[in-house]
Amino acid sequence: MKSEQRHPPVPSRPHLVRRVAAEFVGTGLLVTVVVGSGIAAQQLSPGDVGLQLLENSLATALGLTVLILMLGQVSGAHFNPVVSIADWLIARRGEGGLPPRDLFAYLLAQIGGGVAGTVLAGVMFDIAPALSTTERATGGHLVGEVVATAGLVLLIFALARSGRSAVTAATVGAYIGAAYWFTSSTSFANPAVTIARMVTDTFAGIAPASVPPFILMQLIGGALGLALLLVFYPTASNGAGDVIVPPATPTEATV
Repeated sequence: MKSEQRHPPVPSRPHLVRRVAAEFVGTGLLVTVVVGSGIAAQQLSPGDVGLQLLENSLATALGLTVLILMLGQVSGAHFNPVVSIADWLIARRGEGGLPPRDLFAYLLAQIGGGVAGTVLAGVMFDIAPALSTTERATGGHLVGEVVATAGLVLLIFALARSGRSAVTAATVGAYIGAAYWFTSSTSFANPAVTIARMVTDTFAGIAPASVPPFILMQLIGGALGLALLLVFYPTASNGAGDVIVPPATPTEATV
C-alpha cells in the first residue's frame, strides 16, 4: 500500500489591514530615521558635510535592517512603491507576489507613512515642516537614481529567487548604506521617501521641483532592475512571494 504523501501547509498572508498598517509604520519609521539622523548630523557636525553624510548613511543602513526584520513577516517590508510595483509585475508571470487588489493600498500606506515620518522627525527635533529648498535634479543625480533603484530591485528579487531571503534585511541595509556614497544622488531610490523628504528643509530635504524627475528616474531604474532580473533569473516569478521576507507560519487570510 502506498504511503500518503503529505505536503506542508502553504502559509497564507496576514490580513490586508495588518499588512497596510505595517507598510505605513515601516515606511514612516524609515523616513524618521533618514530625516532625524540628517538633522542630528547637521547639529552634531556643523560645517562638515562628509561627516554628516557618514552619520546619516550609517543610521539609515542600520535602521532599514532593523525595520525589515521587525515587519517583514507581516507585510514583506516593501516600504517602497517601486518594490511593490515590481513585486506586482513579477507576480503576473506566475503565482505569488503582491495581489493586484492590494497594490494601491500598499502605495497609499507607503506615501502617507513617509510624510508622517518626516513630521515625526521634525517634532522630535523641534523643527516645523517646511518645503525643502535643496535642488537635486541635476543630470548626474538623475542617473544616480536610476543606478541606485535598479540595483536595489535586482538585489531584492535576486535574493528571493535564489532562496536567500533570510539575508535580505542585512543585505538591503548594506546596499543602501553603500549607495549613499557611490551614487551622486545619495540613493533615494524610493518614491515614498522622496515625496516625504520634500517637506523638510533640512539636510535630508529635496526641493519640490526635483521630486517628479527623481520619481521618474526611480521608476525607470525599477524597470531596468526587473529587466536585468529576468535576464539573470528568467523564472523570477517562482520567488516573488518571498519579497522581502517570506512568512513563517500560517496566518489570517487575505481579504
